[in-house]
Parts: sequence; structure tokens; C-alpha cells
Amino acid sequence: MTAAAPKKVVLAYSGGLDTSIILKWLQTEYGCEVVTFTADLGQGEELEPARAKAELLGIAPENIHIEDVREEFVRDYVFPMFRANALYEGQYLLGTSIARPLIAKRLVELAHEHGADAVAHGATGKGNDQVRFELSAYALDPSIKVIAPWREWDLTSRTKLIEFAEAHQIPIAKDKRGEAPFSVDANLLHTSSEGKALENPAEEAPDHVYQRTVNPEDAPDQPEYIEVTFERGDAVAIDGEAMSPATILTRLNELGGRHGIGRLDFVENRFVGMKSRGIYETPGGTILLEAHRGIEQITLDAGSGHLKDSLMPRYAELIYNGFWFSPEREMLQALIDKSQEHVSGTVRLKLYKGSVSCVGRWSDHSLYSEAHVTFEDDAGAYDQKDAAGFIRLNALRLKLVAQRNKRVK
Repeated sequence: MTAAAPKKVVLAYSGGLDTSIILKWLQTEYGCEVVTFTADLGQGEELEPARAKAELLGIAPENIHIEDVREEFVRDYVFPMFRANALYEGQYLLGTSIARPLIAKRLVELAHEHGADAVAHGATGKGNDQVRFELSAYALDPSIKVIAPWREWDLTSRTKLIEFAEAHQIPIAKDKRGEAPFSVDANLLHTSSEGKALENPAEEAPDHVYQRTVNPEDAPDQPEYIEVTFERGDAVAIDGEAMSPATILTRLNELGGRHGIGRLDFVENRFVGMKSRGIYETPGGTILLEAHRGIEQITLDAGSGHLKDSLMPRYAELIYNGFWFSPEREMLQALIDKSQEHVSGTVRLKLYKGSVSCVGRWSDHSLYSEAHVTFEDDAGAYDQKDAAGFIRLNALRLKLVAQRNKRVK
């Protein structure tokens, strides 16, 4: 222990083996008081055992925080991201990335409430999450100290972790005594599976990896139709029933999972420089993306929509790399939110065998004019002769280039 050792640390705590070892390591390495924070992000598992585990490890009840943040997660993080139609590298719906800033925010807030001088997380030194947690924490409190045990300790193997746990009477689930077949991160938006059996990108992932979706081949043989209603870019109802943000995503997850929607086998470029292969399941998010793009098709003008699409890769990259609380992400968010002022209406979707398709959309804010596009008599809504001058003006520079090229050959 050094003079700079923290006196009180707020730990992002899942109740699993790794964060339980971290909890004890903080106590033994620094001799500090530990406050635990466990977030219910809709990961689909019982979290109260985390409270009992923390108490077993000597944490006072008033220092144990287990919070249901599902509504905040979807309302303030997932929905703003979906207004941008954000996809990292064209495919990944950012399910893990978007959860980290919320966890970091609560860690910093609890540090202030408890007078703690540090926060800690269980992310490894090889991944993106360490960057996301720490950039978020520093953006919210530049004076906060962040402890990342995986970058400090000498517990460099599963065997050493087990030995440490046994030496400190930390309960070990039987399935944790061997190497896990793969690692899973889950929240209300997605599940992410990585490592071990999935590390060879040439090998197809075994079906047991998928946890939220049925195999599309085994999905119902009849399609299912649903309607999603939007107000200012956010989903507010399914089949006419108004619901809260988290309830909407939960319902879309159920629908998508039943039809095998939202599976992704993806090799991505991590921010730290390496490539990694992950198996993602985002059933509700995949439906939501299709629905949102469907309502934008009739409510966004071409200039706004094309500008928004051109900015989306940069916006998605900022989230992936951990810059949710950066000025540039907030600037882009303001632009995106401005674009959503008239993105209201309803979309009809067809769910079938792993796919979701927009098959209908309508809105009081629609820019679609049947009078202008009809192949029948348009009653003077559009004068086709106007197109001739439009084409001549746009062709002028092309003609000049062609004439120049012919002249200088």
C-alpha cells in the first residue's frame, strides 16, 4: 500500500467470481472500504444474490447498491442512439458499448455520495470496456481515481484466480472451476458472446451460444405482423398499446426472439487495436432499427436524411470507442434530435424466419405525395417538362469535362 492508496472505492460489481475477487483484492491490496454498485440493465438474471455475496465478503448493507436502471438505460441511452440508426462498422448495434456510460455515471455519482476517492471496474486490459468506463468517469469527474485490477494484479490465469478465491473463502460456482466455454455480456438491448469456443472466426458458432433467439430455421412457419408507433423519433407504442421505453424493448425482444431475428456473427475492430469475433443477439433492437428507418422514409426530407446517414458512422464510432460524454457526441446528438421533430407515425412490420421487413408506414407528418409520384393523371401536380432544364443544368459540368478530355487527348 502506498501513500496514494484510496480510502474508499466504488466497485462495479456483478456478484460473479471475477468481481468478487476484485472486491477482496481491493480490501487486501489497499486496505480500503468498498462500496458496490450492481446495475439491473435487463440482463435477465436475479441480482439479489449479489447483495448476499457482497455481505458475505464484509460489505456493510448501506454500502451495497443494486439499482433497476432499465428505464433510464433505454430512455436516455438506447433511444437517443437509435434516433441516429447507429451501426458500428455497418452491422453492430452497440449493445455493450451503450451500457457502459450509464454504469460509469452511477459509479461517479455514488463516489460523490459516499465520499469515495476512487472507482473500480472489472474490465480487462485487452478490451474496449476499460476505455469506455474510464473515459466516461474522467469526463464526469476529472479528479476521480480509477482502479483497473486486471492491469495491476498478478492473477494472470484462471488457476491463480481460483487459488485466490479459495484462499479468501470466496464461493466458487462449480462451473467456474474450469475454463468457461465463452464469455457472455447481457443487457436489455443485447447479448454478446466472445472467447474460447468462438475465438476461431473460421468455425461456425455452435447453436447453444444463442440465448435470446430461436434458430431461424425453427422459427414459426407463419409470419407475424406488428405495428410500432413513433413520436419524435422514439417508439411509444406497439399495436396501439402505449408502453414505457424499457417495456417496448422487452416486448420487441420477445417478438424478435420467437422469430429468430437479430443474430450477428461479427469480427470487429476493437479500439485498442486488435480484431475480435463476437456473437451478438439483438432481437428487439433489430426490429426497432427497421421500424425507425421505415418511419423516417416518409417523414425526413432527402437533405436531412442523407446528412444524417453520412454522420452516422462517426457517431457510432464515438459510442463504440467510449466517447458518449464527449462534446462531439453531444453536438451530433443535437443535430440528430433536431432531425427527429417530425419523425412521428406508425410502421407495420413483418417478422418471419430471422428477418424483419417494413411493409407499411403512415404519418400525419408524411412528406410522401401520391399526387406527385402517380403514374396516372396527376391533375397538374407536377410538370414533367421542368425536368429538362434540371437535367441540362446538372449535365453542364459533365459536358465541359468531356469536351476538355476530348480536346487534350
